[in-house]
Amino acid sequence: MSDSHVIIGDGIAGASAAETLREQSPDAEITVITDEGESLYNRILIKEYAKGKLPEAPISIHDESWYDDNDVDLRLNTVVVDVDTENDAVHTHDGETFEYDTLLLAVGGTPQQLPVENSDADGIHHFWTFQDAREIKRSVENADHGVIVGAGLLGIDFAAICGAQDVEAEYLMRGDCWWRYALSEEGAEIMHEAMRERGVEPVFGSGVDHFEVDDDGHVTAAVDPNGERYECDFAGVAIGLDFNTELVEDTPIETDDGIVVDEYMRTNVDNVFAAGDITRYHDVLLGDRAQNGSWGSAKEQGSIAAHNMLDYGSKEFKWVSSYSITHFDFPFLSFGHPTIGDETVEATTAEGEWRRVALQDGRVVGGVLIGDLSPQSAFKQLMREQRYVGDQTDLLMEKGFSVEDLAQTTEQ
Repeated sequence: MSDSHVIIGDGIAGASAAETLREQSPDAEITVITDEGESLYNRILIKEYAKGKLPEAPISIHDESWYDDNDVDLRLNTVVVDVDTENDAVHTHDGETFEYDTLLLAVGGTPQQLPVENSDADGIHHFWTFQDAREIKRSVENADHGVIVGAGLLGIDFAAICGAQDVEAEYLMRGDCWWRYALSEEGAEIMHEAMRERGVEPVFGSGVDHFEVDDDGHVTAAVDPNGERYECDFAGVAIGLDFNTELVEDTPIETDDGIVVDEYMRTNVDNVFAAGDITRYHDVLLGDRAQNGSWGSAKEQGSIAAHNMLDYGSKEFKWVSSYSITHFDFPFLSFGHPTIGDETVEATTAEGEWRRVALQDGRVVGGVLIGDLSPQSAFKQLMREQRYVGDQTDLLMEKGFSVEDLAQTTEQ
């Protein structure tokens, strides 16, 4: 009798796992359960759709026929209400039970809502699903003025959407610059200027105290903690994710602001695995737990999980992630874990070109490149090799830096 594998979630992590399971185990029973109403689509491209730059058609990755062709049982619009690890089964909202030999949790997160008055008003949007993108596109096309909240990688998508749709906006940030945990003011100013060129004005030391609404419940303004009022008929909120761990809260599965897994994507329950945004995984390069929300990382984790669902210990997750922003006239790339480390070095290498590298114990753990992405391969190589460069950090900032420029040294 063939093994039965159940995957909860049909994002890139769950779908990648399904692909790998089918490739490696042609006779296995594979069930994919998702609460969304459509099969896998490209989350990277939905922002281009919301900007009005792409039609819907190219965004699908797996249409429903892929699941039929590969003998994968896809259950759309299906909510898992209980995970029973004792009896190796999951139960859905409509009373169905799916038994499994191995289970993969690829359930991701849900955008956080601002804990302020009227945060659920019409015209206030979060950006996570394709359906979100459709509603954002409709709303911003009919808007005159916008407000954006959340000074991180997802928030800047809202800035680009407003800019592309000719909607002037204020971008309310709590700190003194965009993505302040990974950038200094000098690097962030390149991003600020790009926003201003598109009609989006960064407002620092700000945020939202409450939203104002009209008689129909539609947002009309955001009021910040300083009492400043910003009129808007569109608001984009991107302040982070709440990870969907409530599904396993009554199980023995260990959680820690996500589901804890080892380098093989396995939880503390032997036949239960997790992949994607939801994971707090053991990063073999850091030697510590880490979390990563990039598309490439989730895809790789799904595949690694599948290999280990079939043969535990066969493949470890050893990955240097990267995240690109392509909204502006210059490239932007973050890699690894740019917000951690005990030391950072940064430099402006030419006009509009800036880089920052984070190190831990003299080893590269992440960084940000703006304008010139040519050193990315070298930095990623240093991360993978875990090479000590603590005594040569000045070389990391050289314009034409390559790994060959570094002397082979040992840690002092």
